[in-house]
Amino acid sequence: MASPVPPASRRPAAKPATGPGRPKDLGKRAAILDAAKRLFAREGFGGTSMDQIAAEAGVSKLTVYSHFGDKEALFTEAVRAKCEEMLPDDLFQIELKGPLRDQLQVIAQAFFALISSDEAISTQRMMMVPGNIDDNLKQVFWQAGPQRTHDAFAALLQARVDAGELDIPDVPRAAEQFFTLIKGDLHGRMMCGFGERPGRGDVSSHLDASVDLFLRAYGRH
Repeated sequence: MASPVPPASRRPAAKPATGPGRPKDLGKRAAILDAAKRLFAREGFGGTSMDQIAAEAGVSKLTVYSHFGDKEALFTEAVRAKCEEMLPDDLFQIELKGPLRDQLQVIAQAFFALISSDEAISTQRMMMVPGNIDDNLKQVFWQAGPQRTHDAFAALLQARVDAGELDIPDVPRAAEQFFTLIKGDLHGRMMCGFGERPGRGDVSSHLDASVDLFLRAYGRH
């Protein structure tokens, strides 16, 4: 005969579930990422050590390795975090309501703010120096930053094509063209350190003209 089931008050307490390891401290992870973004932009990849990042973040080097594994992985996450900070995913949500031109302007403003930031300028200059960083890491950088942005924007354009708002025969190429327009001469001058940084009015006029040109090329008439 089966033993009666004891009442709930007399049953032994269930043991808490245990995971494969101790949970990571999200606050320390954020501090490490912030420190990495600053140092990689200021000192370059080769000039930044994990010891420096740990000291800047106020954690041990072991903690840095525990969260990110190695310097290459931390660099990748720093690039991705910066891009997501300046160009969050909801900028490209195809369900967003409102005029297409307004959405393109918001994306253009966020993209230009990202590429013209001191961190982005320093990182791009670092990438351009021969022998400063290996090809594999350049590919990692491209996929974490520019490629992510390109793919998200191409998906938005395709949705607008499907909705009949745009007429684009080659969506990936159009996405590349949009971001090239947004960079324009202003970004090239900033990369070269030529002259003063453009004022807000100059940037606004440039972005408006670029969005209008894109819509004249691909908008339904």
